[in-house]
Amino acid sequence: MAAPKRDYYEVLGISREADQKTIKDAFRRLALQYHPDRNKEPGAEERFKEIAEAYAVLSDPNKRADYDSGGFAGVAGVTPEDLFGGINFEDIFGGLGFDIGGEGLFERFFGHRRRARPARGPNLEVDLVVPLTRVATGGDETVRVVRPASCPSCRGSGAKPGTTPRACVACKGTGRHMRTRREGGVVVQQITPCAACKGQGSVIEHPCTECRGLGEIERDETFQVKIPVGVEEGMVLRVPGRGLPSTQKGGTPGDLYVVVHTAPDPRFERQGADLWHAETLSIPDATLGTSLAVPTLDGTVAVTIPPGTQPGSVLRLRGKGLPAFGGGDWGDLYLRLEVQVPERISTEERQLFEKLRALGRTVKRAHR
Repeated sequence: MAAPKRDYYEVLGISREADQKTIKDAFRRLALQYHPDRNKEPGAEERFKEIAEAYAVLSDPNKRADYDSGGFAGVAGVTPEDLFGGINFEDIFGGLGFDIGGEGLFERFFGHRRRARPARGPNLEVDLVVPLTRVATGGDETVRVVRPASCPSCRGSGAKPGTTPRACVACKGTGRHMRTRREGGVVVQQITPCAACKGQGSVIEHPCTECRGLGEIERDETFQVKIPVGVEEGMVLRVPGRGLPSTQKGGTPGDLYVVVHTAPDPRFERQGADLWHAETLSIPDATLGTSLAVPTLDGTVAVTIPPGTQPGSVLRLRGKGLPAFGGGDWGDLYLRLEVQVPERISTEERQLFEKLRALGRTVKRAHR
């Protein structure tokens, strides 16, 4: 029976807040310890693979974000080629006298040969603002993205339907000009984009009216993203394949990164999983005590304010905040109390305050 996978941070022996230098240093130290060319103990090669896998994920900001938000499921679709292809083995092991060999090491330990592939399209990033109730419950939210797409009218050619671009006469369809000159015994070639066709190799004489000869249009897309319970402020959610299309034939689209922000709420201020709420008391209520109906995310609760409450006092309502991301405990709701001193008072109120002041002076003298 296969052993369960260990948490990547645990594998490298680092905290979840570790920076890139800490991650690289931990990987180098452990990889040198368990590299099969140095360590002949049983299980060293498997341990090395485990360390390399952890480093491959945590050293890549995008993969690390996926892992932090979704665990092993967040990186389940990553191929070994994508996972390990970004590790610079020469940089890690160079000059230490055993097999590094970039391609050879990759193929030897992980059984895959890295192949040149068409470049992926650029990634997109959008901001998504969600209310506190969505942070508390999780669920689907709608994201709107504007992305370029192939023009349906001209099918991306840029030419008016029924016409085709013609090969550029100036460059004979190559999209470039080459100038050759000899300097001493050296032949120098200078290659520049063709000015007539702007390097395209073809000229559109009758542009498509829908895309104005660009071959692409902007398309609004809306789709649902899953907001995890307790999503943290600024957390990034990855949506594979929803980025910009590749500029190379056969290339896959980039990814969409959704940055989640918490919408302002007039009732609360968010601090992690905790919420803060402010209430203002009158002088009599602060002095004598009172009861307040305090809002929470699931309705109001009655809170008893003790007599003699001072300005700036804070009461804590346990478990009335937000759920912590990843499950487990709930944050608290902190009630900050201020005391309002009236700027204007009636004649009757003034008389009462004068009596109260006089009474206070009498009490002080009696205690001397």
